[in-house]
Amino acid sequence: MSRHLPYTVGFILQKRERNKDLNFSKNESFDVTAPIPNLLTTLNRSVLVTPPKTPPAPVVQDDGNFFFQPRPNGDIAEEEEDTDSSQPSRSNSTSTPTSPPRASMSNRNTRRTSRRRSSEQSGMMKGASWFIEPCDQGNGGLKNAVSAALDAGVLENRTWVGTLGIPTDHLGEALKAEIDVKLRDDYDSLVVYCKDADFEGHYAHYCKEMLWPVFHNQIPDHPRSKAYEDHSWCYYVALNQEFADTIIRDYKRGDMIWVHDYHLLLVPKMIRDKIPDAKIGFFLHVAFPSSEVFRCLAVRKQLLEGILGSCLIGFQTPEYTRHFLQTCSRLLYVEATPNGIQLEDRFIHVTSLPIGIDPVSLDVRRKDPAVEEWIKIIAERYRGKKLIVARDKLDHVRGVRQKLLAFEQFLDKHPEWDGKVVLIQVALSTTENSDLQNQVSDIVTRINSSHANLAHSPVVFLHQDISFSQYIALLTIADALVITSLREGMNLTSHEFVYFQGEKHSPLILSEFTGSASIFEGAQISVNPWNNRQCAEAFQKALEMSEEEKKRRWEKLYSATTHHTASHWVASFIKQWDAAYEEQQRRGLSTIPRLSSKKLGEDYVNSKKRLLILDYEGTLASWGAPTNVIMTNPQRTIDTLNDLLSDKRNIVYVMSNRTPEELERLFRRVPGVGLIAETGCFIRPFEKSKWIRAARSESECVKWKNQVLDILKYYVERTPGTYIESRHCSCLFHYRNAEDMATAARQAAECANDVNDRFENQGIRAVPVDGAVTVESAECNKATAAMKVMGFLQEAAEDKEQALPDFLLVVGDDRDDEVIFRWANEQRDKIPIVTTVSVGMRNTEACATLAQGVAGVLLALQKLASLR
Repeated sequence: MSRHLPYTVGFILQKRERNKDLNFSKNESFDVTAPIPNLLTTLNRSVLVTPPKTPPAPVVQDDGNFFFQPRPNGDIAEEEEDTDSSQPSRSNSTSTPTSPPRASMSNRNTRRTSRRRSSEQSGMMKGASWFIEPCDQGNGGLKNAVSAALDAGVLENRTWVGTLGIPTDHLGEALKAEIDVKLRDDYDSLVVYCKDADFEGHYAHYCKEMLWPVFHNQIPDHPRSKAYEDHSWCYYVALNQEFADTIIRDYKRGDMIWVHDYHLLLVPKMIRDKIPDAKIGFFLHVAFPSSEVFRCLAVRKQLLEGILGSCLIGFQTPEYTRHFLQTCSRLLYVEATPNGIQLEDRFIHVTSLPIGIDPVSLDVRRKDPAVEEWIKIIAERYRGKKLIVARDKLDHVRGVRQKLLAFEQFLDKHPEWDGKVVLIQVALSTTENSDLQNQVSDIVTRINSSHANLAHSPVVFLHQDISFSQYIALLTIADALVITSLREGMNLTSHEFVYFQGEKHSPLILSEFTGSASIFEGAQISVNPWNNRQCAEAFQKALEMSEEEKKRRWEKLYSATTHHTASHWVASFIKQWDAAYEEQQRRGLSTIPRLSSKKLGEDYVNSKKRLLILDYEGTLASWGAPTNVIMTNPQRTIDTLNDLLSDKRNIVYVMSNRTPEELERLFRRVPGVGLIAETGCFIRPFEKSKWIRAARSESECVKWKNQVLDILKYYVERTPGTYIESRHCSCLFHYRNAEDMATAARQAAECANDVNDRFENQGIRAVPVDGAVTVESAECNKATAAMKVMGFLQEAAEDKEQALPDFLLVVGDDRDDEVIFRWANEQRDKIPIVTTVSVGMRNTEACATLAQGVAGVLLALQKLASLR
């Protein structure tokens, strides 16, 4: 599911003018697959294209040099793609890169013109014949990836869901139904029909003016952004709801729903609310910003919750994944782990998977005779000169201005390259960036006026797109490709450049702020586009690089490019998606059975040696203050444990996050019971009196604890009613009794993120729990303690002191018990009978639940103790 379908509708119209019919037949309509004649001229005849576009502005030839003549600002209506995946769609003859959404012409005159045109179009559509044609809008990289996956057998079938990309208010209901049936039956596509006002407000207002800047780390503080923020949110919601409703109406059990990009952030939750068991995946093709930028959005919570309706959420790079996890933790106050987000009812997996190119398709298109012809033409035209090639949308994200400034500095500092190097910059028009266009034009003029002569211009600036055969030819013959994006997802132009450089091995100059930089592992010439001096030096390095170094770098680039292909991306996402969905179903409340006391009793009686590991707080006793040494129903709990221990076949351990000293006092009347303190940092073996330290040494713990305590004190001073508890191997920030719980929860989330950011590489983690934040060593948990307990039992079995257990029961109630549930479930191949029980109703890895709380646990244990 993406904003645009791969197809749209073309119309053959009859326009009556002065009592004469003007017939536009299908064979007279514009052929979208026809190549543009060449780099130097553009199509200038009037055509009917759907969706409507303004032909590129004319290019003027002047003594072999070619300059763009800009059109008036309001006259640009470009074809575009919204994501950072710049590979062209197979259905499009031009390679359409990423762009910000199209700007809205929101002035009064334009609105009047739009209404008048809509009325005219409505009349013209009556009786008009129509046909389906490829749509050149949308995410070309996604379309190619899906096509590659189908060809490779990764996908057996697929159905596209999206809009037509054209105004549809003037289409009658009967015509809409005809188009819907045609696309559904012949093109495996579901059309989302929305109001034109919703599409315009969603896309041109909210997506362009709010989300696009934010996702590229730019705070939308432009006055126009502020104006759009208030009224355009409703359009964004409306269009997302139309997508969700279309899916819900057509959904069949077993369908996989894959939602793409920032236009549809709300759709996963909208579908989840209606179809709780739906298999939903989401992938964001653009970058994800830091939490400090994302929090500037007024509807930040709704957007995050919308994404979290998915089973699996994918990003292009680990950096974007980390930003998302931190943002969810800080703004939603949820537990974020390296693998995903833990909600109360579900665990949402999060992954990073870079999209790639389709080598098979590129090989086919590389064999086009027009490519070889263009290679010869370009080689002849620029014989004896080095060609630096660039192709970008002309917007504030692509860094075209920074690139030209760096090239100017390179020529100023290295006059020996005058007349020997040419920068060919293909700049696709985007929106109403008149200021940027003027700045770029001034720089180009300044460079050419300073370094040009009658036979040479150092910059060839083409403010238009080129045919795909010309695009391939440029990438093949280039002596360097330069990309200076200020922020970008995967830049697939760089991947295509590497793939087409099998003979020349020319170097790649790539911004460190692109997602592609993360997979090339330093084989590219990495630059900071804000550093003009560094970029200028990169030009020199690329032009003067030895052939041996070029080949060495290219081989690494090629290896990464051919590994991270489009079909590999689809296959990897689906594989992780299947695993994530299966785990969610297994851990879902609807699939986890209630504990069967009868079955548990039968297993208990038939076993010869039993190991019981029982949580303390919330399982054997109700929650109390950390310093409270009196348990709820103490005598009943103690009697139950003693009854269990009276059977010599039983080995009982009690685990807690309390200190060893507290557990000693609490269980002094239960001799021989094994104890696990501070969530696995200390263990007192069964029938032993000496504690074993499983955590770091005391001196190491004191060192990191002192640093952590400084952070916790900062938050305690700012949050009335909170306090700090310091233990041997952990610290806790308690806010259960805070005066303002909303503020306290926000401060706790900030506290956890501050600790995790600062101690990320030191093995220290902050974990949000109910009413507190626990800061502890990541090396120890209840699962590692259980493994040590099994080690003790194995040693005893080898010494023939006792047999290994054939019955394992683990009971717990909190998130920190999930690791030991997981460990216990993995022991089924070693221990015949394994039962894991979660107290309460929540998403869990346990194989059974017990809803009666502490009383239910004690009752079940008393029944077991009575069995012999």
